Amino acid sequence: MSNFSTQLLTWFDQHGRHDLPWQQAMTPYRVWVSEIMLQQTQVKTVIPYYEKFMAAFPSVEVLAEASQVQVLAHWAGLGYYARGRNLHKSAQIIVTDYAGVFPDKFEDVLALPGIGRSTAGAILSITQNQRYAILDGNVKRVLSRYFALEGWTGERKNEQFLWQKAEELTPIARFGDYTQAIMDLGATVCTRSKPSCEQCPIQADCLAKQQERVASFPVAKPKKEKPIKRAYFLMLENTVGEVFLQQRPQKGVWGGLWSFPEYESHEMCLAQIKKYESQSKGLQSLVEWNSFRHTFSHYHLDMFPVLVRGMKEIPIIENGVWVCKTALCDENTTLGLPAPVTKLVRLMRESEDV
Repeated sequence: MSNFSTQLLTWFDQHGRHDLPWQQAMTPYRVWVSEIMLQQTQVKTVIPYYEKFMAAFPSVEVLAEASQVQVLAHWAGLGYYARGRNLHKSAQIIVTDYAGVFPDKFEDVLALPGIGRSTAGAILSITQNQRYAILDGNVKRVLSRYFALEGWTGERKNEQFLWQKAEELTPIARFGDYTQAIMDLGATVCTRSKPSCEQCPIQADCLAKQQERVASFPVAKPKKEKPIKRAYFLMLENTVGEVFLQQRPQKGVWGGLWSFPEYESHEMCLAQIKKYESQSKGLQSLVEWNSFRHTFSHYHLDMFPVLVRGMKEIPIIENGVWVCKTALCDENTTLGLPAPVTKLVRLMRESEDV
């Protein structure tokens, strides 16, 4: 087992990634933010978001003092928005309960919102050089191939097996380097498709490689058809170029972000339009756009945009705001919008020239 970590660390010293933004001027805060962003998201996608986020919130105190709206505005487009909300909540806990110092005890880190066993272990091993194993997606892929693990890694017995092996393989020194090394191996060499086995430092003992079955691991999750939901999004625009947005509930899809009013049926959407039309003394146009599909982790959402333009007077609508359409397309907008809503706003602007 010690040969595994020795070979991996030797490879990491020569070929690992050492210039990522969160590896510079490393602090528990910077690493924590990166680990949250990297959950279910690739490094190349995270980097620009991370750099802008750290510029806006350079310390845990600044993050804690910010409003959720400000935080989610910097998270918009990154997806899995509960991560941003939990990051904000955790920052407030750290400032209140730990005087702004990131906790160094595993149980305390694990108790923070949005942090699981693997993320807690990664933060403490990298920033505190404490010996904790990790088991993120990259590590699961490396170990499932190394041990030729039959069956889906999410099954309880298989996950327990992987945690056991992750613990056994973690060396007795250089914990932080080892944590980064095994994540780097999965991200750059032992990749999901077209892995570079010839560059792998542990290929000689990899059972999947020996059996010439690398492509068979990790075993895919049993397929389950995703349900399809549909929703009508009412895009209201007044005569001065403002659009109406509502803040989503804290729980559920796009929690805390801003979106167009959403309706379950075409009839409900049209009924609402008639109500607004009577309040605004007419409108210039109503256009129903082609639907498009946005896929979440657990279901597909078929979105049906309905554009209503030219409201002469702004109707009284609760739980929302009228915002300049041009400002929403600015990357520095203070409102967090889901990616599909940002797409619709841009299409609204483009349609003006058609």
